[in-house]
Amino acid sequence: MSVLTEEDFARLRTVRAESPGEIPAILARRRRRDVIRDDGRLFIIAADHPARGALAVGSSPYAMADRYELLERLAIALRHPGVDGVLGTPDVLEDLAVLGLLDDKILVGSMNRGGLRGASFEMDDRYTGYDVPAMVESGVDFAKALVRVDLDDAGTAATLEATAAAVSAAARAELPIMLEPFLSRRVDGRVANDLSPEGVILSIAIASGLGASSARTWMKLPVVEDMERVVAATTMPVLLLGGDAGADPDDTFSSWEDALSLPGVRGLTVGRTLLYSADIDVAAAIDIAASLVHPGLTSAS
Repeated sequence: MSVLTEEDFARLRTVRAESPGEIPAILARRRRRDVIRDDGRLFIIAADHPARGALAVGSSPYAMADRYELLERLAIALRHPGVDGVLGTPDVLEDLAVLGLLDDKILVGSMNRGGLRGASFEMDDRYTGYDVPAMVESGVDFAKALVRVDLDDAGTAATLEATAAAVSAAARAELPIMLEPFLSRRVDGRVANDLSPEGVILSIAIASGLGASSARTWMKLPVVEDMERVVAATTMPVLLLGGDAGADPDDTFSSWEDALSLPGVRGLTVGRTLLYSADIDVAAAIDIAASLVHPGLTSAS
């Protein structure tokens, strides 16, 4: 059964075309919450992939291309009491705001989407989304930046410099910012992330030193082998990156559960794995993940 109606989408189109000034007002009126509350853990749904040209899920290259379908899947997720918030670019968060889905949810603003998937300039990952002043003005609660480090690509230097400036600005604004670091390299012309424990640990070390203050910095880390050693590489709060689903969803959920038990791990940030699973529907997938992050919570239904 659909959560959103054709009337919801018609109103969204009307607001965007005829009353765009309503969008900042809607964001200003939304009911906000503290980032950390209750059990101190966070379950964030990620939906910032399209802005970087990353529409594929599994073998389907345009799985996320239908915006209405994406919004429907996000609506199902956000109506679950165990989902704390959503990560997106301004277009996605503003759509969700107009649809009335963001009360009591944490908004995470995605900052650098200019490193388009497959582009020659992918490592020069420009800040083409939110900036810190815009997030503060819009009432966004958390910032997010992707930090891919390719030691053979000079474009990495510009990304590191821009990310350091973003971290400094977030600290001055008292805005928490999650960094998603990877040690990356090109394989057959495409960027691939090093998901070995050593690669992730090195990426943490590099990202941790960015900016004039680390007081507001969090880490968003992939679940890899030897996570105990990986998590020991930082004292910063850690959110787990869901990544792409493996062959067996049970194995994926089990790996998340194990990693969530480690000291310093504060929750989970995941998108496509749950929103577009080929093996389980959105509501069921969200319910399982929410129960891992917030044991004892019941489903939205």
